[in-house]
Amino acid sequence: ASPQAKHDFVRQLQAGGAVVAMIGDGINDAPVLAQAQVSVAMGGGSQLARTQADLVLLSENLSHLLRGVVVARGTLAVIRQNLLWSLVYNLVALPLAMAGYITPWMAGIGMSGSSLLVVLNSLRLQTMARS
Repeated sequence: ASPQAKHDFVRQLQAGGAVVAMIGDGINDAPVLAQAQVSVAMGGGSQLARTQADLVLLSENLSHLLRGVVVARGTLAVIRQNLLWSLVYNLVALPLAMAGYITPWMAGIGMSGSSLLVVLNSLRLQTMARS
C-alpha cells in the first residue's frame, strides 16, 4: 500500500476511536509511525523509521514484541504490588509508632524488612524476563 493509503487508513481507524499500533521499517512508513499512538520500527529498517517509532525491535522476529508486552504487564503488576505493600505497611506502622506501640528501633527494622520485601518481589521480574 502507498504511504498515503496507510496514512488515510490509520486516520480512519483513529477517527473511529481505535488505538492504532503500526509496525514499519522503511522511509515511507515514517509518517504513519509518527501518526500512530503506538509505533514499532524494525531494527534493520531505515534510520528515519527508527527515529519516528516509540519502540525499536532489534530482532526481525515479531514474537519478541509480544514477549515485551507480557513482560511490561508483569512489571506493572509488580509495581502495583510493591506500592500496595508500602502503603499498607505505612498505614499500619505509622499510627502504631505515633501511639508509642512501636519504638524507633522496631520501626527501623520494620522499614528495612519492608524494603527487602519490595526488592525481593521485584527480583521476580528477572525470572519473568528469562522465561
